[in-house]
Amino acid sequence: MRSWVVGARLLLLLQLVLVLRRLDSRPLPAWFDEAKFGVFVHWGVFSVPAWGSEWFWWHWQGEKLPQYESFMKENYPPDFSYADFGWADLFKAAGAKYVVLTTKHHEGYTNWPSPVSWNWNSKDVGPHRDLVGELGTAIRKRNIRYGLYHSLLEWFHPLYLRDKKNGFKTQYFVNAKTMPELYDLVNRYKPDLIWSDGEWECPDTYWNSTDFLAWLYNDSPVKDEVVVNDRWGQNCSCHHGGYYNCKDKFQPETLPDHKWEMCTSIDQRSWGYRRDMEMADITNESTIISELVQTVSLGGNYLLNVGPTKDGLIVPIFQERLLAVGKWLSINGEAIYASKPWRVQSEKNSVWYTSKGLAVYAILLHWPEYGILSLISPIATSTTKVTMLGIQKDLKWSLNPSGKGLLVFLPQLPPTALPTEFAWTIKLTGVK
Repeated sequence: MRSWVVGARLLLLLQLVLVLRRLDSRPLPAWFDEAKFGVFVHWGVFSVPAWGSEWFWWHWQGEKLPQYESFMKENYPPDFSYADFGWADLFKAAGAKYVVLTTKHHEGYTNWPSPVSWNWNSKDVGPHRDLVGELGTAIRKRNIRYGLYHSLLEWFHPLYLRDKKNGFKTQYFVNAKTMPELYDLVNRYKPDLIWSDGEWECPDTYWNSTDFLAWLYNDSPVKDEVVVNDRWGQNCSCHHGGYYNCKDKFQPETLPDHKWEMCTSIDQRSWGYRRDMEMADITNESTIISELVQTVSLGGNYLLNVGPTKDGLIVPIFQERLLAVGKWLSINGEAIYASKPWRVQSEKNSVWYTSKGLAVYAILLHWPEYGILSLISPIATSTTKVTMLGIQKDLKWSLNPSGKGLLVFLPQLPPTALPTEFAWTIKLTGVK
């Protein structure tokens, strides 16, 4: 009997290793690497109190922080229950190639009629609509890829708390809630991307992640096109996944050897909408575009988050930031979409490179003194040609007196006449 148990455990371990290898080695569907820019949408019951952050319920009921308890006393009656809390042209104009919506955050409320979330979903409580389905239809009509965020854990679900009490040696919650939801989401909505989260308290063996991923990659209706991240167990992040998130707002300093994504939020203090947001908390346009440029130069995708209000409105300041990205991409998108990292990623962190085919793009984050740009890395040839995206005429250039690279003489134009307000793209052909 003992040898049988040992053999079964070894077989399970072997299966786990094989699935993780498959997860890491499976070629990433081309659409994701080509997309480069996406919009993250944190929308759920936390959007109703709209105060603090999307972790409202945990801070209120879990940690019982005084400021959250005071907020509830001042704004809602004593017998109030959290269960009482109950956009695609903009994303297109922003230049987003994929959109990721929260289907369920850590409090467990589902934005679709989940069959295992009775009376705690958007069809039964609140808007009485299938929000996941409706947004997906609108997004896909505009030729934008659709991704679904899903939290594995639920802070206060009785079955999760039971498993937690048992040291996660039982899987009542996983079998009754997490896995049925994931299979339902895939079969029902056929997402292009699954953005998993809420994995940090348990190993992937508790979540049965490898079984689900094996099905997803081999037998699911989206097996050829679907992309997944790396949050499938406390031992997976930044080690196993179709692409890596590693951690929120992750920014590597050098070119990683695995596809990655930086996820960040316009509101620096929260992913969900909050009424106590201040202008000082809002990321400015130049920072957003700078992060996008640096991320793409280092081979990553940039996922920018907005938090709609409880009634689904995206506030003007969020719209303004998204439209600024779209305006910039309408001029400079050639250097971003479907680009590849070049042999050199940056010079002094003020010029960042991308490449596509025979072209090399040098994106300036700061306008150089006297309008003369010194580039050290490109090697000029007899066929070298230099232009600026958004300006039709060729730019003059010469060999760099230092003997390395070239000098580019930028257009002598007032700032208002330049293609964009910041981050200008120099296109070089015929260079090595």
